[in-house]
Amino acid sequence: MTVQTALLPDGRLHLQHGPIDCLCRAWGATREVRAAYAQAAAAFPAILPDLCTELSLLRAPLPSMPPSGRIARAMHAACAPFADAFVTPMAAVAGAAADGVLATMTAGRTLERAFVNNGGDIAFYLSPGGVLRCGLVADLAVPTLDGTIELLAQNPSRGLATSGRACKGRGGRSFSFGIADAVTVLAATAAQADAAASIVANAVDLPGHPAVIRRPAWDIDPDSDLGDRPITWDVGPLAEAEIRAALDAGRRVADALIWKNLIHGAVLALRGQIVVCGTIIAELAEK
Repeated sequence: MTVQTALLPDGRLHLQHGPIDCLCRAWGATREVRAAYAQAAAAFPAILPDLCTELSLLRAPLPSMPPSGRIARAMHAACAPFADAFVTPMAAVAGAAADGVLATMTAGRTLERAFVNNGGDIAFYLSPGGVLRCGLVADLAVPTLDGTIELLAQNPSRGLATSGRACKGRGGRSFSFGIADAVTVLAATAAQADAAASIVANAVDLPGHPAVIRRPAWDIDPDSDLGDRPITWDVGPLAEAEIRAALDAGRRVADALIWKNLIHGAVLALRGQIVVCGTIIAELAEK
């Protein structure tokens, strides 16, 4: 796999290496932006090889021995609070990689704002007073939440991630034990948001429901860190009350994570119904 680096016409930097696919953008003086992009491009090729050297540890269920690489350690730390359930550090891989690229891009630079979007998991930097407007998945466009939120410098969140089910006919790379169409989480880092989004998405579920079709993860992806555990493959018709029950189960988990200060907010979506958790998400959506 070769590393792809390209400056796009709209000013974004595209970095791609195997499954890591980052769109990066920085704002500020031209000299600072160019230097930031050069830093990111120079460091990016080492990320995937470094992760591969510790892949066995990163695919091991927690609690497990901590890895040694910078991004691998961030993955492990982001997932550690959820070690009482089945989780591997791979639950935070996309977010941790976004955090790593952003840290390299902004190191020593004077920028107004910047972001790294790794397949929908986003790490962002904001100077005082800075604002980024972020679009949510189309399922979240409802009258009280127009599909976008404003990320503000004065708020503690610097990471946003979305998880859901990559099932029959939907594509995507994420596997889920739950049935959520999408769960978007705001947290202090993209790695923390990534891990938590997986946990909350898993909780949006109707265990044993006959309309929920599950298949062993290895049947779909032989390299999955989930092994032969059954992941959601398809979901048939659900009654309104069943949709609400599944979302309520996810809401309880998200609210508990907010109370523990592990995340700052979450948006849960299933079959056109939306649940917003946390005051930060609600406030940002109303702006």
